[in-house]
This record gives sequence, C-alpha cells and structure tokens, in this order.
Amino acid sequence: MSVERPKYFTPNEVSVHNTSDDLWVSFLGKVYDLTPLCEKYKGDVLLKPILAAAGKDISHWFNPKTKEIRTHVDPQTGGIIPYCPNGRFIHIPPPYPDSNWTNDFGRPWWKDDSYLVGILSGKTRFIKIINTLTSQEQVIEVCSEEIMTEILDRYLKYNYHAASYTWKYDCRNLDMTKTLEENDIPDEDEQFYELSMNDDSYLQTIHLYFNDDLTEA
Repeated sequence: MSVERPKYFTPNEVSVHNTSDDLWVSFLGKVYDLTPLCEKYKGDVLLKPILAAAGKDISHWFNPKTKEIRTHVDPQTGGIIPYCPNGRFIHIPPPYPDSNWTNDFGRPWWKDDSYLVGILSGKTRFIKIINTLTSQEQVIEVCSEEIMTEILDRYLKYNYHAASYTWKYDCRNLDMTKTLEENDIPDEDEQFYELSMNDDSYLQTIHLYFNDDLTEA
C-alpha cells in the first residue's frame, strides 16, 4: 500500500494567496489556508495582523522549539505574555483580565491541522523543459523535494499530454518516482552564485520525447 506524499509549495505559490478571500501563510515549514478563519472572524479587529501577513511566512511569530507563539515579559505586570509586535491577533488572550474574552474556540488556529494544505519547500530550483516534438521550451520553478511525477503535474498547464512523453536528461530515461537529485540532476544554484554566473543561461534541461514519435528509438 503506497503512502500518500505531502503536497509541496514554493514561497511564490504561497505569496499569490494574499487577500481576505484567499489567504495563505506559511510557518515552521508548513503551509496553511486561513481563508475559513478569515471568513469566520470577518470584521474582527484581531484579524488585522493576519490580513497583513497574507501570503507571507510568519515563522518569526513562533518559538521553533515549542511551536508556540513567542512570549516576552510584560514590562508593566512582569508576567509572561504572547509577543505580538504587529498587534494581538485571533486566539491570543488579552494581556489583562477581560470579561469579554472567551477561550471556547477549541484549538487555536496555529495548532489546527484542518487549515494545513502542505509543506513549504526548503529549496526551490528552476529547470528548463524542452518538448522535442514541438521545440517548445518552458522554464518552471519546482520544489527540490518533489519527485518527477509531481514536476510533471506542474508542467501539465503547458502541455496537457506531458504524461505521453518519455522524460530524459542527458540521454537517460528519468525515474519518475525519484527527485531531480535522485535522478543525478544536480542543483547548481550555489555554484552559479559563487561564480557570479547567470544560471538562467545554464539551467539543467530535461527533454521530452513523444512516445508515438517513430523517429525516436
């Protein structure tokens, strides 16, 4: 029985979800769709910091060890309270006793996996894909953690029949169940940076060969 792989997202993919009607954030390596939260608390002043963070990474809001909201010492009371430099937000209690505050919401949103949509890629890279049948070239950004079938899924919007092609690199058939690195397609971004080279001109190139093309053995 195969285990379902998590969905990986690039920071650029997260960043386009930046409105109250479509709001994603990432933190501590995961991606969350907070659109339902925004709908539930629409008009609440405590939603403002979340709206301001739409499409961004908010890992700095959290203690990476405890996965909890960062805390600090309140200079007035000396008590330890959540650290919210951008303002208190949804599910954060007030710093002082407040009769209007209720904690009957269950799990706070940052611990509620119902908002979780996937994993934020730790490293993205660009690759060039050339369709040898049409000579069409396309440069796409992919997640280094993705296997080739997932990269194929990304490419489908440029070629709906991509699955009908054999994917090759350096004349070798690619294993579609492995990542680029596992297929010996190294990520050379760091070398390009160190040498001040334009990596767009030297992108790793994958060639697609149509399976019904009789000119290919």
